[in-house]
Amino acid sequence: MKPEILLEVPVFLVEAAVLAAEYGADRLELCSSVAEGGETPGPGLFTFLKNRLTIPIFVMIRPRGGDFVYSEDEIKVMKAEIRIFSSLGADGFVFGVLTPDGKVDKDACKRLVEQAGSKPCTFHRAMDVCVDIFESLEDAIECGFKRVLTSGGENSVSEGIDVIHELLTRARDRIIVMPGGGMKPELVEPLRKSGFLKEIHAGCKKVRRSEGRYQKHGVEFTAAPLEYGQLLSVDQELVEAFRE
Repeated sequence: MKPEILLEVPVFLVEAAVLAAEYGADRLELCSSVAEGGETPGPGLFTFLKNRLTIPIFVMIRPRGGDFVYSEDEIKVMKAEIRIFSSLGADGFVFGVLTPDGKVDKDACKRLVEQAGSKPCTFHRAMDVCVDIFESLEDAIECGFKRVLTSGGENSVSEGIDVIHELLTRARDRIIVMPGGGMKPELVEPLRKSGFLKEIHAGCKKVRRSEGRYQKHGVEFTAAPLEYGQLLSVDQELVEAFRE
C-alpha cells in the first residue's frame, strides 16, 4: 500500500477555503494578495474559517510583496502577526526571510520560528530565489523549520522536478520537502519515486465570473504588477506637492 500524501491548498478567499476543505484538502495555507504571490491575511478571515472548518490552517506571514529581504521594522511586524494568529488558533505559519545577498537570513528566521513556539513553520518559496537552493535547505533545517515549499528553483514544479528529487533525497527524514508552484496531478507519481515525498502544495485554481449582473468596463482597480525586486513606496516630492 502506497503511503498517503498530504495535500495542502493555498487559498485567498472565503469561498476557495470552504470549497477546498469540502473537496478533500488536508490543510490550507491562508494568504491574501494573489497578485503578490501571497501576503499575510486578515484576522477576521482567519477567525471565520477557523470556526467553520476542521482541517488545519497555516497562515502566511509576509508583510509585503516585492522580495523577501525585510527591514527590522518588518521583522517586528511579522513577529507581532505570528503572536496574534497564534492567539487566534493558527495551526502553523509560512514565511521566509533572505539576506541581501540571496541567502537565508538565519538570525531573522530563528527569531520568527522561536516566536511560533510549538507551531510548525514552513520556509516558503523564498527558497527558490536563493543563490544556492541546497544550502538554503540546510539553513532551513538549522533554523527549525518543519518543511520547505519549493518548485526546485524554477517557475514551476515541472521545470524544477530534477532539483526537487535531489532535495527530497538530501532531506530524507530531516525535514519535509513539499513541492509546490504549478503543481500538477501527473507529477505526483514521478516525485513519489524518491521515497521521501510526504506532502504536496497545489492551488487547484479555477476562475469563475462574478455574480454582479452589471459590469462597468473601462474602470480598473488593479495596478500593473511589479517585477520581483520592485517595491511600492511613497514619493516625497508628490506628497509635498499635494500638501502645497
